[in-house]
Amino acid sequence: MPIPANPRVMSGMRPTGQLHLGHYHGVLRNWIKLQNEYECFFGVVDWHAMTTDYEDPRAISENVWEMVIDWLAVGINPGAAKLFIQSRVPEHAELHLLLSMFTPLSWLERVPSYKDQQERLKEKDLTTYGFLGYPLLQAADIIIYKASLVPVGEDQVAHVEVAREIARRFNFLYGREPGFEEKAEAAVKKIGKKNGARYQELRRAYQEQGDMSALEKAAALVKAQRRISIGDRERLMGYIEGAGKIIFPEPKALLTHAPKMPGLDGQKMSKSYNNTISLRENPAAVSEKVSRMPTDPARVRRSDPGDPDKCPVWKLHEVYSTDEQKKWVQEGCRSAGIGCLDCKRPVIEAILREQGPIRERATELKKDMEAVRGIINEGCEAARDIARDTLEEVRQAMGLSYR
Repeated sequence: MPIPANPRVMSGMRPTGQLHLGHYHGVLRNWIKLQNEYECFFGVVDWHAMTTDYEDPRAISENVWEMVIDWLAVGINPGAAKLFIQSRVPEHAELHLLLSMFTPLSWLERVPSYKDQQERLKEKDLTTYGFLGYPLLQAADIIIYKASLVPVGEDQVAHVEVAREIARRFNFLYGREPGFEEKAEAAVKKIGKKNGARYQELRRAYQEQGDMSALEKAAALVKAQRRISIGDRERLMGYIEGAGKIIFPEPKALLTHAPKMPGLDGQKMSKSYNNTISLRENPAAVSEKVSRMPTDPARVRRSDPGDPDKCPVWKLHEVYSTDEQKKWVQEGCRSAGIGCLDCKRPVIEAILREQGPIRERATELKKDMEAVRGIINEGCEAARDIARDTLEEVRQAMGLSYR
């Protein structure tokens, strides 16, 4: 199915603690860009946090609000994107339950992260349905908004593929309404003689010749019809594809370039490695953490030449420094013309410059938590309006709308 002209984007983050620079460079900067290009839904997925932290969920509530403050402080705009808390939109849970009725167990067991996470988090008991089923909950999070695009890193592509398979299976099982072809033909007549003839021409080109451009043009034609119902639009798309009514579009992974933010030890920045700098870290703590970073082990004395490629600090220069500064580091380190503290100083200054406006904005937000909660309340209501409509359509398709 072609991507709509103005597709929805859905993404979420687990509230597991303070956000760090890795979150900012890897996710949030991308969200800031996307919110100006698409209709975006950004969710605090607190139920997902409970899949691993169910034994002591008390910290989740505090983490939720701290994370929302971080989002707003870095520039996520509630006027451009809908910000909501997953558990405040209970339709996610209902859709998750309904999807679980027909999702094969093997689809969940084969998700790569299922066994990987169990290995990494051996101190936790993850032999629960909640943990096994979190890719299904993630699928519900995505398709309840009929999102076409999901921004993810390569390690999350498998989760989006599960969502695609579930959407496809739902459409196959429940999209075949009685009298579908007659209703589709009636919908063709509703779009007018000229548009109807064009639609049929494009339908033949796609079905008889496999012309993908015809499918895309037909999708644009259908989307432009404002005088027909959403149900008729979905019938027209299902009719051209030779299927039934398309209730859920199949979401696609939106692979975005996100630099792998190095931590204080040179590995990827992650709380699991205890190598992070939080978004609102105290300036003195930032200076101390970077100053104590390990460097090239060959530089025992100040006069010893070093190799930046063997030094974790160089990886931070690759994120923060100008070409001129990088040249200065390469030449100065290899010739012992600069010491390790000299090398670290520009990195410290760059991080503090980046954090300054974020920390200032967060301080203001914390003084007015009523306004922060108001933003989330509005986002939750906007998300629920769409989720309710989706669930009503789902219940009708499954024969669960008792009227």
